[in-house]
Amino acid sequence: MLTALLIIACLFLTVSYIIYRLGFYTPNKSQLEGLAHENKPDPDETHKMVTRWAAALEAKPYELLEIRSYDGLRLHGRYYHQADGAPLLIGFHGYRGTPSWDFSGGSSLYSGLGFNIILIEERGHCSSEGHTITFGVKERRDCISWVEYAVSRFGEDTPIIIAGISMGAATVLMASGLKLPKNVKGIIADCPFTSPKEIIDKVTEKDLKIPARLAYPFTWTAAFLFAGFRLNEADAASAVRNTPVPVLLIHGEADDFVPIEMSRKIHASNPDMVEFHTFPGAGHGQSCVVDFDRYKKIITDFTDRVLKAPEQEEPTL
Repeated sequence: MLTALLIIACLFLTVSYIIYRLGFYTPNKSQLEGLAHENKPDPDETHKMVTRWAAALEAKPYELLEIRSYDGLRLHGRYYHQADGAPLLIGFHGYRGTPSWDFSGGSSLYSGLGFNIILIEERGHCSSEGHTITFGVKERRDCISWVEYAVSRFGEDTPIIIAGISMGAATVLMASGLKLPKNVKGIIADCPFTSPKEIIDKVTEKDLKIPARLAYPFTWTAAFLFAGFRLNEADAASAVRNTPVPVLLIHGEADDFVPIEMSRKIHASNPDMVEFHTFPGAGHGQSCVVDFDRYKKIITDFTDRVLKAPEQEEPTL
């Protein structure tokens, strides 16, 4: 009997570890190469456009930044200077993404609006240290560290916008539930998921065709035992519910990776503080490409509004 239980336990842990390596472990080749996404067989016109934008961003000069995470990792970012005293945009890329690819179009948009830009390399991606992706849980604390670095370097009077796409969008929204400095004036989230649990359940159920309730004990163990976090430790909707920072939420209506319903749930958690726009025909992270002019106007109107708004008072708890 004891032998049988040990065999079952070993099998359970083995499957959980395999899930960790497949879904949580990093780095892999695609996370180390700035333009890894360009090597797609038979790319469509959208892919070709993003590849051109990404190549242009890779060619721009930048200052390589380094900070220490709260748990001791060396994290890197890329600083693009526009003008002394300009507002600052800090951008967070997505799951197994890169700054050059995920902000290929957005970087030129924000620089055109006069922002200095920091594009961070998430833990375990590109040249940042780490071996585990935590779907925004530990990354949200890295977000705070990057904002604190920006405040110490550029000053408490420098207006800051934090923005993200996909996992990066979930990260900045989760960070809104932590204590952000007063000069963070707005949050921009493009196609975020609500929580690690809900996006992993979706991928398991809809993409892998495995019932989520059967896979959950394995994914929970993979996250907790091998990745060092709990799947329900943080979620974007709960974080946004009490945030004093205005949020711009964008989602493509044809997103087949992160369901648009997740953004609807985030918006519903605090509709007074969350401005929500959807883009017909846009897939995951493609709203900027599908209708760049409308995307730019939405971003411009939001940043103009929050940068001119009076300072938010500290929320009473």
